[in-house]
Amino acid sequence: MSAKPLARLVRKALEEDVGLGDLTTNLTVPDDARCTATLVAKAAGVLSGIGAFRAVFDRLKTKVKGWDAMADGTAFRAGDSIARFTGGTRAVLTGERTAMNFVQHLSGVATLTAEFVAAVKGLDATICDTRKTTPLLRDSEKAAVLHGGGSNHRHALYDGMLIKENHIAAAGGITEAIEKVSQGAHHLMKIEVEVRSLDELEEALKAGADVIMLDNMGLDTMAAAVDVAGGSSVLLEASGNISLDTVRAVAETGVHIISVGALTHSAPSAD
Repeated sequence: MSAKPLARLVRKALEEDVGLGDLTTNLTVPDDARCTATLVAKAAGVLSGIGAFRAVFDRLKTKVKGWDAMADGTAFRAGDSIARFTGGTRAVLTGERTAMNFVQHLSGVATLTAEFVAAVKGLDATICDTRKTTPLLRDSEKAAVLHGGGSNHRHALYDGMLIKENHIAAAGGITEAIEKVSQGAHHLMKIEVEVRSLDELEEALKAGADVIMLDNMGLDTMAAAVDVAGGSSVLLEASGNISLDTVRAVAETGVHIISVGALTHSAPSAD
């Protein structure tokens, strides 16, 4: 996330948590007190969100000195020091929960992504995210997926065309939907369509789809879809309730892309 959007995000987060002031800290901590803060990992993971973590304290005018931190994308182990700095004690205590919320959540996304990537190691499938992100945190969450070794799907509705079942129903069919979308696509834009059966797959291939999403297909049907599309330039994406327990078997069918909503909507916070 670039500097200005990050600053806006941090400002809103602090307004939500601090409001008019941290009553407890302001009444118990001397105004001139300074402290050393250390962020320590209690479990292994992959770091993401250290920029937001630091931005919280800068926003609170913590007068940070001696900043020493790991970079986003760094793998850490239990007991590792993730970040360390000195600053005004009031500001550190006021901002610590907001800062922790950012770095724990985003590191959780990066860590879960890394686990999915490791599960398909040696195969050609790419692990990517979806639009199932926390409102207003999409930039950060998609960055966290990259930090974990995954790839990004389209960022939002405006930067990619994905025809799903409701679009197909509204347009009158797969062929009709692809024809209509093609009229609004320029020569650099790919068109993806969601299919739920081999018959729909064949229709999408004939209609000229560039990418085909295999929605909630069983492994045998998915493997058959790879055979049907063999020899074409179309990319096949598997999607729908894919877990760490099933992702390797999905990759072994020969699909090119595996999209996993859980990377962003169900990642546990890093400890």
